[in-house]
Amino acid sequence: MTTQALPKRSDVPAHLTWDMTALYATPDDFYADLEQAAQLANELISEPMLNLTDGASIVRLLQTYEAYLTILSKADTYAGAQSAVDMSDSELQVRARDFESKVAKLNSQTAIVEQTLKQADEALIKQAMTENDKYRPFLSDLLAQKPYTLSLELETALISLSPVLDLPYQNYEQCKLADMTFPDFEVNGQTYPLSFSTFENEYETAVDTEFRRQAFKAFSARLRQSQHTIASNYLAQVKKEKIIADMRGYDSVFDYLLQDQKVSREMYDEHIDTIMTHLAPPMRRYAKLLQQVNGIEKMGFADLKAPLDANFVTQVSIEQAKQYCLDALSLLGTDYTDMVQRSFEERWYDFAQNKGKSTGGFCASPYGEHSYVLMSWTQNLGDVFTLIHEIGHAGHFYNAGQYQNYLSYEPSLYFIEAPSTCNELLLGYHLLQQNTEDKAFQRYVVSSLLSNTYYHNFVTHYLEAHFQREVYRAVDAGKNLSTDDLHDMMQATLQQFWGEAVEIDEDAALTWMRQPHYYLGLYSYTYSAGLSIATQLFKKLRQGEEVIDDWLAVLRAGGSKTPAQLAEMVGVDIMDKATLIDTIGFIDELINQAVSLTEQL
Repeated sequence: MTTQALPKRSDVPAHLTWDMTALYATPDDFYADLEQAAQLANELISEPMLNLTDGASIVRLLQTYEAYLTILSKADTYAGAQSAVDMSDSELQVRARDFESKVAKLNSQTAIVEQTLKQADEALIKQAMTENDKYRPFLSDLLAQKPYTLSLELETALISLSPVLDLPYQNYEQCKLADMTFPDFEVNGQTYPLSFSTFENEYETAVDTEFRRQAFKAFSARLRQSQHTIASNYLAQVKKEKIIADMRGYDSVFDYLLQDQKVSREMYDEHIDTIMTHLAPPMRRYAKLLQQVNGIEKMGFADLKAPLDANFVTQVSIEQAKQYCLDALSLLGTDYTDMVQRSFEERWYDFAQNKGKSTGGFCASPYGEHSYVLMSWTQNLGDVFTLIHEIGHAGHFYNAGQYQNYLSYEPSLYFIEAPSTCNELLLGYHLLQQNTEDKAFQRYVVSSLLSNTYYHNFVTHYLEAHFQREVYRAVDAGKNLSTDDLHDMMQATLQQFWGEAVEIDEDAALTWMRQPHYYLGLYSYTYSAGLSIATQLFKKLRQGEEVIDDWLAVLRAGGSKTPAQLAEMVGVDIMDKATLIDTIGFIDELINQAVSLTEQL
């Protein structure tokens, strides 16, 4: 569907949209809840509330704090997620801005709450853990942070500086989405428009090799014009993190960034090293398969997202997709599929394509409520993978919200992608089982798992993580980096991974400029971490092991346990690198399957 053909939001059938009235019946109810949050904020910062004299006073503060945060979580989804369905709707945009300005003020007021808790006597905190066990996970994390807590005056100063300290991420997004305009480019006498969105969502995966390469060349040329600005901005981010790590007394910037994930430096390093050693060889074989299928003489970086099944076309309706998901997820048991069925009936999803709707997709999960999933349905089989992925997030947060308090329901980033990517694998397995005779369809499904599920998580984000580690190592050692240093580090990472199978040129070295993940701490490596756990769970489910109840218990545990403890609940040992090596072996099997199916076509 072209942009011109898109209907107005008001003309979209209701069954294609989500039902936000489950959160608030009317906007007036939303604004009333914000007023309630403001009253709770005033109560939180009152002297009697912040006077922590015993365990009971800490519990009382946490109960009020939880009530305050729960309202904001609900209101955030109503205002923020709702605004994404139609950026041209002034009422929705005003509501979102109202929420943002109100919450910025409230959060500035209430920032003192957690700082006061961290300053409290350790004996009082332990007393509170004894008196109210539900807050034990949160208070345990707080005790772990206590040795790295600064004076209340310094902590307050850092909080007041947060609008300035957060500027690198905002500057990057502004540069990328507002200031960076791309010139048209020409291929075989035809002119094409170019933008970040068109390149990454369309041109990068185009069938025609010459077109794909010219698009990459033009895209890279525009990136290069902003290289020094983006480099300076990124280096400001990592220097800021290093300074804060030193101020707080961490041994390294890595220890500082990994603490919230409940992951050790050893786990992190072993994860990155193991993937480079064991995944690079099979992915080079995958690159050669792409080269063969697409008739490419010399494989370049711009060719790595060339399609394996360019000519395969299938259309899937939303109703068909729902049935695919229910059938695929049946391996997770009736409790899970009952929830999924209810999610369809209660309209947790916004499928519509309409003017002004945000591109991409997301899952918004207000605490204590069901999730809301935004996507634009194009009737492509890839949409089904997106849908079942987001169902994974929705099911995870819904279950965690039913069993955990607000302060401990969100799991570590290390684990966050496990439920969603496991669902993708279950869908792929179901589709392969249902179409054993159609080799073209089978290769399409296998290539979807390879080019989307695994390439996205285990290659794209992994290479970001490997590059990122080199940057932090240099900063930790006190080195001053330049723009060229960043290019060299990215190019070296890509060359180490792809070897002789792919030519890595100077344009490929600019890849670090394309992602916002570098402004979010050690985030990129967690994609492959979560998918590794998901792969191990999927293999157990496929083999008929009785892990359904254990997996549901994991989803319900939320953030009350460490990633290692959560994985252990379903018999997965993430402390042993053999687990990751086994996952890489599964990827190798998929590549072998793709090669075999190609030979049969």
